[in-house]
Amino acid sequence: MFNKQQRFGEKAAYMLLVAFLIIITIVCLAPIWHMVALSFSDKSAAAAGLVSFIPVGFTLTPYEYILQDHRFFQSFWVSIQRVLLGGAINFVMTVLAAYPLSKETSEFPARNKLMWIFIFTMMFNGGLIPWYMTVKLTGIMDTMWALVLPTAVPVFNVVLLMNFFRAIPKEIGEAAKMDGAGSFVTLWRVYIPMATAAIATVTLFSIVNHWNAFFDGMILINDQTRQPLQTYIRSLVITPMLSEMSSEDLGALLELSERTFNAAKIVITMIPVLLVYPFLQKYFVTGITLGSVKE
Repeated sequence: MFNKQQRFGEKAAYMLLVAFLIIITIVCLAPIWHMVALSFSDKSAAAAGLVSFIPVGFTLTPYEYILQDHRFFQSFWVSIQRVLLGGAINFVMTVLAAYPLSKETSEFPARNKLMWIFIFTMMFNGGLIPWYMTVKLTGIMDTMWALVLPTAVPVFNVVLLMNFFRAIPKEIGEAAKMDGAGSFVTLWRVYIPMATAAIATVTLFSIVNHWNAFFDGMILINDQTRQPLQTYIRSLVITPMLSEMSSEDLGALLELSERTFNAAKIVITMIPVLLVYPFLQKYFVTGITLGSVKE
């Protein structure tokens, strides 16, 4: 009798948990789906608030207006380059910083001092003007390096990966050392393969941060042909110089509204991240859990 009641309770708890997760999923996906429906809806329907989760007066005008400009594709390519280069730099710097910090002070005497320096940068910011002057004085303004070098060492990712490395049994590293492996060989052959989940997690963070960043492109990139996609899309407006527009462009402009145009921008910028995330999602929970802050 007790076993039957226990099984019934477990099944009921399981069903409640599933129902709760379904509700949370719907709540999270509802705004995204609403934006998609809004981006494909007619200007008047959007202005009247008639759009919920199904497009009203289906139209592709907002997307056509965005995609007809060759600068969109230039900015898209700049963002792809930024993600690839910035992600690679973040990976190298994060691994090289996290590995020595994961050692004990007996192995790396300067560990605690360097750790405090890293933590200090997380708590205090140098300020906008010193940040801008540093980038300007290094001579990398209007280049890709201005977008990737200031964020070369993501401290949060370093702390996450450092704690993951600290969770790896010391005996594994000692065994590699006894076999004649040096520090770099041990890192490359032992620690990195065992830290796949944490590395995938911090890589996802880097990709999302580089892809979504727009402020540094506004401040550090004066050449519009070198601005990343987020900066370019944020600068788009639906009120250009009317004297420079053809009759076809004016007709398309009349079919646009701020709501549908902004919704289309949001949908376009979400697509690349949505394509990458499924491949890294299976590592995400494991990487966060095993790399969480420990004493």
